[in-house]
Amino acid sequence: MNIESLATQGREKVSTGLAGIDANKLKQLRNKNLRDCFLHFEQDPYRMQFTARIHGIEFINDAISRTPNATWYSLETVDKAVIWIANGDNNETDFTSLIPLALRKIRMLICVGTDNHRLHDVFSGIIPTIIDAGSIKEAVSKALYSDIENGVVLFSPACENGKSINQQGEEFKREVYDL
Repeated sequence: MNIESLATQGREKVSTGLAGIDANKLKQLRNKNLRDCFLHFEQDPYRMQFTARIHGIEFINDAISRTPNATWYSLETVDKAVIWIANGDNNETDFTSLIPLALRKIRMLICVGTDNHRLHDVFSGIIPTIIDAGSIKEAVSKALYSDIENGVVLFSPACENGKSINQQGEEFKREVYDL
């Protein structure tokens, strides 16, 4: 199969197909440098990291996704209704590339920060419920008590807000574990 025929099946199939390549075959590659890359591959911390399942809702920590493009990939991989927790304090970010996925998958957007008007402007009328939260703790609590059953709470910031990836990733995990 060539890349063109794979691509005609849809972009979600391309990601799934590429992810399904047998890891053992990759480790047997003839090019030593390429083979070494796959021998020492480790998943990035806070990349689509399953954190917990509480009352049927999955909590996924994707704190490493600090651009709309990275968040797009994360949303593309989720196959349930999504409660998206995003950073709202960066008004320079262009979120418009997320609109098609928002229409299909996101049922609630929880904007963390003090100035969330950019997220509200872009997603108003697209995402059924948009609420603000002053902290990740408040966002996690609001997500748990939403009326969306068997969904996924995806913490995928989509922009910078001055905190490090580790800071936000650990804070999200701590608040989910404290529920």
